[in-house]
This record gives sequence, C-alpha cells and structure tokens, in this order.
Amino acid sequence: MKRKILSLFSLLIGFLGFSQTEVYFKYDEAGNQRYRGTNSAAKTAPEELKKTEELKTVASIQQEPVMDEKAFFKQIRLYPVPVNDYLTIDWTEEVDGLIESVSLYQHSTVHWKFQQQNIPSLNRKLKINMTGYEWGVYVIRFTLKDGRIFSKNITKR
Repeated sequence: MKRKILSLFSLLIGFLGFSQTEVYFKYDEAGNQRYRGTNSAAKTAPEELKKTEELKTVASIQQEPVMDEKAFFKQIRLYPVPVNDYLTIDWTEEVDGLIESVSLYQHSTVHWKFQQQNIPSLNRKLKINMTGYEWGVYVIRFTLKDGRIFSKNITKR
C-alpha cells in the first residue's frame, strides 16, 4: 500500500511539478545555434545582428560575379583533340589566379594518369606526354582555389 501511494505521489509531482515551458532558440547567420532557453527576449535578434546581416547582403551584392564553367572554358585551350602524342593546355592570365591544379585520369578506370599544381614556373602552359597511354576517353580536371572542379572529356587515338 505504501508503495502504491509513493509511486502515485511521485507521478503526481512529476506531472504537476514539471510543466511544459516554451524554449526559444537563436541562430547566427551560418545556422549555428547560439541560444537555447526560456528567455522570450531571445526570440528576436538584437539590433547588432540585424545590422551585420544587412551589411553582409550589401557586400554580397557588390561582390564581383563568380566565373561559371562556360566562361572558364572560353579562357582555356586544349589541343590537339583527339590527342596522338602530346596534349597541350594553355590558359589566359584571367583564369591563372583561379586554377589550383590540373589533373588527368582515364575515364574507364578512374585511374589518375597525371597531376600538376599550378605554379608560376608553368607560365600558363602545360604539356602532357600521352604517348604511352591507351586509346580511349580521358577527363581533364581543373581544381580551382575556391574548391570548385571543372572537367572536360578528351579522346586519345
């Protein structure tokens, strides 16, 4: 009997003592949670956060446009295609600052055949000796400094 009264009493305390409360969350512009609690003032962002968000949107509008893949490949020359012996790649000064590395791999095996970092001594030109490579489709891949990857298929005969 004592046991039933004790369990009933603890259930009653649990039900009445811990009522539901509203919990508020506050996030920064990157989506990270900065506040979690019962303070209702946290529902609205402070004026400082609103001002910084406005400045960021203005800065993003004023930022120069990012070069897309089509415009990028207008600045790149790959020749001769299809390749017999040597593949020559050269690019303009405009995209030289964007390119981090150039890689080549065989499409059917996904095996890296060639990798080269973009360094000033390349003088915006790269020559790949493909005489020992098998016939087929190869993928030339440009890794940019901002993390984007642009690729193009070429054939070797």
